[in-house]
Amino acid sequence: MKLCVATLFFAALAAFGQPGQPAPVQPSLREQDSRLNPALPGALKGVGIDQKLNAQVPLDLTFRDEYGRNVQFSSFFAGHKPVILALVYYRCPMLCTQILSGVESGLKAVSLDPGKDFQVVAVSFDPKDTPETAADKKKMYVRRYGRLNTANGWHFLTGDEQNIKALTDAVGFHYTYDPATQQFAHASGIMILTPGGKLSRYFYGVEYAPRDLRLGLVEASNEKIGSPVDQILLFCYHYDPATGKYGAVAMNSVRLAGGAFVLICGGLLVAVFFRERKKSS
Repeated sequence: MKLCVATLFFAALAAFGQPGQPAPVQPSLREQDSRLNPALPGALKGVGIDQKLNAQVPLDLTFRDEYGRNVQFSSFFAGHKPVILALVYYRCPMLCTQILSGVESGLKAVSLDPGKDFQVVAVSFDPKDTPETAADKKKMYVRRYGRLNTANGWHFLTGDEQNIKALTDAVGFHYTYDPATQQFAHASGIMILTPGGKLSRYFYGVEYAPRDLRLGLVEASNEKIGSPVDQILLFCYHYDPATGKYGAVAMNSVRLAGGAFVLICGGLLVAVFFRERKKSS
């Protein structure tokens, strides 16, 4: 009995008594890029994504939806839900298709529903893209997603150069047009916006882990969506702007494990106490 009490005491100290260590300073994305890519090809100069976390995206911009209707960007935030933003162009032969496929496949494993819990908004940065092309894209990805009654949560927009540039500049998305190939050079990634239109998270590449998408949406929504399990995961996983992913926080994980041990050991102590008391009576 004394041994268990002592174990309980030291476990509590380990779980809650140790201050967390500050995270190591991460080099900026530009510093990393200069070291890893000292000389970029001419076509890729100026191409990339600058993180502008917590910056406000202009909501008064006007685009055309997949039905050819003029819509204000603010309309996608009317339900006070977070927004997944994908900047692509619909005539892209390869990379943009992979980005949209990554969003669709990643969300398949997330129980939250587009239209109900968040919005998915794809915006073409090619002024030559048309609502007809956007409609074909939406039809394809909604069909592949396969979840009934979520089509109202997927939006594929086109627009003029002025509105496109205002949006891409606001989120730090830089691209160039190559006349020789008649294609755009651009980076791959998506952003998550808060219900108020602020940039909350950036995810890079063409594959997006369901855990990252879910935690990003929960954080962006100010915890108005999600479950208690999500809050535990957010305690153990923190977003790293340098990688664009959620990584485990060792000290918080140790604290959580220590706290669970304290509860379990405390429960055993209570059970032993009542059993001994019952025997003595």
